Amino acid sequence: MTAHSFTALTPLAFLERASDVFAEKTAIAYGDRRLSYAEFGAEATCLAHALRASGVEHGDRVAYMLPNIPEMLVANFGVPLAGAVLVAINTRLSAEEVLYLCDHSGATVLVVDTEYLAALTPVLPSMRTVREVVAVNDLQGPAAHQEADHACTSYADFMKRGSGEPLPWTVHDESSLISINYSSGTTGQPKGAMYTHRGAYLNALGEVIHQRFDPESVYLWTLPMFHCNGWCTPWAVTGVGATHVCLRAVRAEIIWRLLDDEAVTHLDGAPTVLTTIAEAPQAHPLDRELVATVAGAAPSPTVIARMRELGARIVHVYGMTELYGPYTINEWQTGWSALPPADQARRQARQGVAMIQAAPVRVVDYEMNDVPRDGRTMGEIVMRGNNVMAGYYNDPDETEVAFRGGWLHSGDLGVQHSDGYVELRDRAKDIIISGGENISTVEIEHRIESHPAVLEVAVIGIPDEKWGERPKAFVVGKPGSDVDEAELITYLQMHIARFKVPRTIEFVDQLPRTSTGKVQKFSLREKEWAGHSSRVQG
Repeated sequence: MTAHSFTALTPLAFLERASDVFAEKTAIAYGDRRLSYAEFGAEATCLAHALRASGVEHGDRVAYMLPNIPEMLVANFGVPLAGAVLVAINTRLSAEEVLYLCDHSGATVLVVDTEYLAALTPVLPSMRTVREVVAVNDLQGPAAHQEADHACTSYADFMKRGSGEPLPWTVHDESSLISINYSSGTTGQPKGAMYTHRGAYLNALGEVIHQRFDPESVYLWTLPMFHCNGWCTPWAVTGVGATHVCLRAVRAEIIWRLLDDEAVTHLDGAPTVLTTIAEAPQAHPLDRELVATVAGAAPSPTVIARMRELGARIVHVYGMTELYGPYTINEWQTGWSALPPADQARRQARQGVAMIQAAPVRVVDYEMNDVPRDGRTMGEIVMRGNNVMAGYYNDPDETEVAFRGGWLHSGDLGVQHSDGYVELRDRAKDIIISGGENISTVEIEHRIESHPAVLEVAVIGIPDEKWGERPKAFVVGKPGSDVDEAELITYLQMHIARFKVPRTIEFVDQLPRTSTGKVQKFSLREKEWAGHSSRVQG
């Protein structure tokens, strides 16, 4: 008889190990504040006890609305250590949106930074399930030393309910929930993607492997922790005993100071974060390799090339909230090194292949047949496996729609090349159909961004009486540039098919974005399609 040995997978085990193996090492750096791994583990344990002392039971949801500060890192371990489910809330949401998320998730406790407390005060009495609001007063925040509302509990007082008595860093069921992450809700009410302990554990290991984290790594938190649990990076960085450098807000001068002062080796973010870094006045070649993992939108070859000039190694990944964050990676191939830099950047802009912990990705037609691997035939990108959400919380109808045919439908259109690499061409809702021709907005955007005077761009379809719709570009120029519409149009006519060239280019100071850096094309479309009913908004 073979002995059966089994331990349920959970990211909690990562902090248990790190607080033992790397007890005295700096786990978290935030200004002058430093926490060792032993202190990190003790804080998570104290939080778990405090939650239990406050009536939080197994399976209860605990909402957090904090920026990237140490208390948010601790929550990724302390909340599940208490047996509860973490609901990290986007810090840029309105009070009504926060009210909806707390009610929908059934959160019993809400932990919020004092910077956001005043805006939430009017809706706090309306929250149906929240029994206690805990206010975190971050000394580096704009509301430092601000008195919390009398109806709130200070975080310091809340933590006094806890203790340092050990708790088991284990779970009975690895399929139980560790967190719920809500989508942006641009086309309806936000939906809560359910993450399991098993899925989070495996995705974290994938991040360790593909971002090449090791105990000497220093990770800068440019990616919001409320976004897909920071792509599971709180667990990944902790798992190898690396150092977290917290960052309250993404500001170029602070990022560059931390890159130098803390000897940062890794960071994650959307292409707009890389643009902020690359175009900052403080930008300079680094004396060490910086691993910059990018996702959230297709990065342009231009920004990839610029970051490489500064000494960064780009890791391009692709995913979504329903996928624990990243799911595919653009694996660098040895032969690419012999290519000209521009060709390297173009290949590296593709979304790539499934990560090591994920099941193979497919590109399918409407009947769920794989499209030819010719780099031309477009289809929808679909996935399934351990790193696909368990479903939408309290929403069986939307779950059924998302998983039609047994695969999670991304809503993204792409092609698959002969080498198996997937390349995103557009969101299904963003593709422009002009005179029966499909036009990829991403292709046009990448070409416009290659102009030396362009900083950022967004392309949408606008109404056209003859063709149904046609492209329009919104362009943010680099400071001091004097490029005009005619020059850009002439430039595009030299590089892409004429039917793809926008006839209208509008110069703007900035593009509307979500909190995770994605351009809000729906807001650009709303203005252009006002009075027209043929284009679906969203």
